[in-house]
Amino acid sequence: MKKLFLSFMAVTLFVVAGAQTPKNVKYKFTEANDLTMIGRMFDNNPNPYHRVDTVKYKGFTEKENLQVRESSGMACVFKTNSTTVSVKTEYGYPEFPTNTNGQSARGYDLYIKKDGRWLFAASGVVSAQSRTDNKLSSNCVLISDMDKSEKECLLYFPLYSEVRSVKVGVEEDAWIQALPTPFRHRVAIWGSSYTHGSSTSRPGMAYPAQFTRSTGIQLLSLGCSGNCKLQPYFCDVLCDVKAEAFIFDSFSNPSAEMIKERLFPFIEKMQKAHPGIPLIFQQTIRRESRNFSLSREAYEQAKQDMAEKLMYEAVKKYKDVYFVRPNATGIANEHSVDGVHPDNYGYTLWEKSVENDIVQILRKYGIR
Repeated sequence: MKKLFLSFMAVTLFVVAGAQTPKNVKYKFTEANDLTMIGRMFDNNPNPYHRVDTVKYKGFTEKENLQVRESSGMACVFKTNSTTVSVKTEYGYPEFPTNTNGQSARGYDLYIKKDGRWLFAASGVVSAQSRTDNKLSSNCVLISDMDKSEKECLLYFPLYSEVRSVKVGVEEDAWIQALPTPFRHRVAIWGSSYTHGSSTSRPGMAYPAQFTRSTGIQLLSLGCSGNCKLQPYFCDVLCDVKAEAFIFDSFSNPSAEMIKERLFPFIEKMQKAHPGIPLIFQQTIRRESRNFSLSREAYEQAKQDMAEKLMYEAVKKYKDVYFVRPNATGIANEHSVDGVHPDNYGYTLWEKSVENDIVQILRKYGIR
């Protein structure tokens, strides 16, 4: 009799949990930009999901022009009592990279606050074979069968896609409201594919996103895969950003010669535009592709040596300039996806390796 009762209870609990969201649920949609957006440098771009207005700022290559229009690093926050959350996307140009899966490149990552911390809830992407696939505009259900309590949600946008519209779907009879931003300050970060989030499995695992969740300090991310080379025209963009501090992953892409030629003029231009604002430079991480390749070893070591030499001089020559050294490699050296980019845990190692140093620097400027 006891076993029968327990079996009945188990079935009942399963039915109740599974019945939270109707099978033929009807959704209503809210434009994400009408909620609370976080992680973007400019709030007045014609397309709110573009990181840079490419009509206003010139000089980009064709690839860079696309990258700065991608939504990497952006997210929205909202609260809802819906038992399900979905997303409908109008893509401008979705990418299909080989070393970053579709869920990260074109999809979404949902976190929900629980016991005071952001906890992973769901991620997803519409299954599509090419950028012309009609399925891309389909409704992507991220999660269903939740309870009807009020939930605080954080939704990360695609890392390697230009989007024109992002609509958040909830049940027709549920409510959805914008939340005040849960993160403090505005700290801009410009960097390479590492900052862009290459080789992550979902958008929320990019290390700037991890830093924001861990510290509560909002990073405004402008990662440009392969194209963060201390270029003057990128500096023009950064000079116009309203931020309380700047972090750079600027030694991963340029050669040693580029670093030598461009670093000091870059610092001086930034300091003229942002006097008294901390500029925090990160050394590039060690790439596992150099383990047995003599040419890669020489090239990578030259970059690191040049960055070390010049930053040693820079922190003495310029006030408010700092240098930190990240690490994205575990004891077993097994956290590289392709010999260049870390996996999710590698990016966690990166974030944790610099978090304390960066937080301590920011505190000197009242950013806490």
